[in-house]
Amino acid sequence: MAVRNIQQFIEGFQRFQSKYFAGEDPLYEKLNNGQKPTTLLIGCCDSRVDPALLLDCDPGDIFVVRNVANLVPPCNALGHQQGVSAAIQFAVEALNVKRIIVMGHEKCGGIRALMQGYAPSREIDFIGRWMKIVEPVKQQVLAQLVHCSVAEQNRACELGAILLSLNNLRGFPWIAEREARGEIALHGWYFDMSHGALLAYSERSDSFLPMVCPLGVEHSALASV
Repeated sequence: MAVRNIQQFIEGFQRFQSKYFAGEDPLYEKLNNGQKPTTLLIGCCDSRVDPALLLDCDPGDIFVVRNVANLVPPCNALGHQQGVSAAIQFAVEALNVKRIIVMGHEKCGGIRALMQGYAPSREIDFIGRWMKIVEPVKQQVLAQLVHCSVAEQNRACELGAILLSLNNLRGFPWIAEREARGEIALHGWYFDMSHGALLAYSERSDSFLPMVCPLGVEHSALASV
């Protein structure tokens, strides 16, 4: 993969400009008046998993929150992790989104560091404190999959982190109330990078099922959306 230089970024913006600011009905003429996304997507900040690119979205389609390991912290007004919580509240209360997707992915560096026993190299450490959110999942995985490979344990933790984040979302009163009234839906998705597949959590089977299978594989037993 070629390393991009500043000029390539500038040229990329020029292509973006031509696509969204030119023509008879430029998209940003509408977006200038405000945004009305119906979906909040909480994803990882990994450079390989840009949600707008993965889901082929146009500007204005999704409200995106990205952080290490796509985590949602517990609802805690006195906590130190309010940036994500503030974005979630804005999406739900100000933008009135109708669905929230927590989208994890395979080979997550944050989860791998957690599972390997991340040790901070400096006194001020934000990564370790942030990843403590998913520490209960790590301990459960290590206890239940003690004889499994490291790759299997990491994947289990990646999937478990999605479920933990969904559970934490339901701890925010403005989400719980809307979900109870059927005004918002929560989804857990997982991008399998090795196979180019998309999995979705099914409450009925309590497992992640293929929603988009790898290319060339028959689509069967698909998870409902």
